[in-house]
Amino acid sequence: MKIYTKTGDKGQTSLIGGTRVPKFHLRIESYGTVDELNSYVGLIMCQDIDPQHKFLLKEIQDRLFTIGSSLAADPEKSKMKIPDLHDADIVLLENEMDAMNEILPSLKHFVLPGGNTVVSYCHIARCVCRRAERLTVALAADSFVEERVTVYLNRLSDYLFVLARKLNMDFAAEENIWIPRV
Repeated sequence: MKIYTKTGDKGQTSLIGGTRVPKFHLRIESYGTVDELNSYVGLIMCQDIDPQHKFLLKEIQDRLFTIGSSLAADPEKSKMKIPDLHDADIVLLENEMDAMNEILPSLKHFVLPGGNTVVSYCHIARCVCRRAERLTVALAADSFVEERVTVYLNRLSDYLFVLARKLNMDFAAEENIWIPRV
């Protein structure tokens, strides 16, 4: 099977369902940003971190593929069965954050990205996740987007922030707090 089709050479691509749209279409930007996020999650997984974190990150990657599939489908024309998100997927992120927050020190300042490499990757992923969420919310203003998609992306950015703090603690790195000049 050839990976190239040449059907996108003129700046158009197909959604699931066959609709052709420009590659700068908001739906393409949305699922492209989710794909970018998934790559950063993979980068975090490649680091020397607790296997439990790796296991959950693999689950997150699967959910991001689910979200990408949902966003890549033309809501008016696609007849393909697309995997879907469940409330339990969101609850899993919330439960993981709650468990990590129980052992993390109280947050008394804003946290600046950094601390070590893997923590920085988490912050980059968090920022990309926020962008994916913004794009998806903008898309939802004009077209159907499953509500759980935006909720999941919102929770995932929070999870990535808490994971960054937890990994900082795991590596005994000093948290990079922001003390504003006044």
